Amino acid sequence: MIDVDVVSMNVSSSDPALDPPGLDLHRLGNFLAEQCPGLTEGPLRAEVIAGGKSNLTYSVTDGVSTWVVRRPPLGHVLATAHDMGREYRVMSALQGTGVPVPAMIASCQDPALMGEPFYVMEWVPGRAYRQAAELLPLGLQRAELLAERMVDVLLDLHEVNPDAVGLSDFGRPAGFCQRQVRRWQQQLAASATRELPRAEELARMLAASIPPDAPAAIVHGDYRLDNLLVDDQDRVRAVVDWEMATLGDPLTDLALLYVYVRLASIDNAIADAMSVPGFLTPDQVLARYVARSTRDTSRMGFYLGLAFFKLAVIVEGIHRRYLDGKTVGAGFDGIGALLEPLVEEGIKAMEVDR
Repeated sequence: MIDVDVVSMNVSSSDPALDPPGLDLHRLGNFLAEQCPGLTEGPLRAEVIAGGKSNLTYSVTDGVSTWVVRRPPLGHVLATAHDMGREYRVMSALQGTGVPVPAMIASCQDPALMGEPFYVMEWVPGRAYRQAAELLPLGLQRAELLAERMVDVLLDLHEVNPDAVGLSDFGRPAGFCQRQVRRWQQQLAASATRELPRAEELARMLAASIPPDAPAAIVHGDYRLDNLLVDDQDRVRAVVDWEMATLGDPLTDLALLYVYVRLASIDNAIADAMSVPGFLTPDQVLARYVARSTRDTSRMGFYLGLAFFKLAVIVEGIHRRYLDGKTVGAGFDGIGALLEPLVEEGIKAMEVDR
């Protein structure tokens, strides 16, 4: 694993006409030749495999081997929201812990080289299941097994001691839930396009019910099925998309996963793979985690309320961008209607927590 700030450029590696948006293959080739001698065996080719408002992900090959490059989205403003160094650091720290992550190859924090910091990691063969049509051919038993493994990997992550892997300063676990509630309240105020009295009520309930600080753990921040790479034996080969990772309360990860599974049955247009027959239900996800964890889960109502609130606020933000004509593609016209059921589920969870 290599971390560098400045790289000289003296080796030609590709035809600029083949460069995908945001990736200069000539400079990348020079970077790899200097920092990882012998890694590449010829000119590089690349294609975008994920991109948009999240971090850009490319597959890069020399015709013999393949790697993955990650960089912030084009034209992004808030560096803290797309911190390449944090992603690289947390996955580097998790090597050898039992949590499946790609091997890190090199990181460049000097924006002068590529316009933004970036890092290179191994290519992990596997599939990220997003739609039910992709998962249905597995059948009931395999879908159940995959769901169980998904939960178990999350639990394994939360069992890693941050101090033992050099991540003691990776976040501020003290006051984590309080800051989360405040952050999403502020985001709702900034995103709202209409009167939302029930969402505001849920926000007040959350602010009045914040649990004591929990022992710190590594929090993924967006853990769900389509952020896992799964092999043909239904094993989780890698957890990806760590851009929201931090130290905090791990039950926020569990609650958000619960909500994602619940959302899969509410709105098929987003990501409905976790709604297929055989896949664990939201309550089964929760029960499997709780049965294997030593964490205090007596306040899960709060965490579920917070997760439903977070998704509702995100939905309102997307709805606002749709109304402003800033969304691309179909399926956004009805997304605003999702807010109300999410808020009601959150209020219901909070009422149980009381």
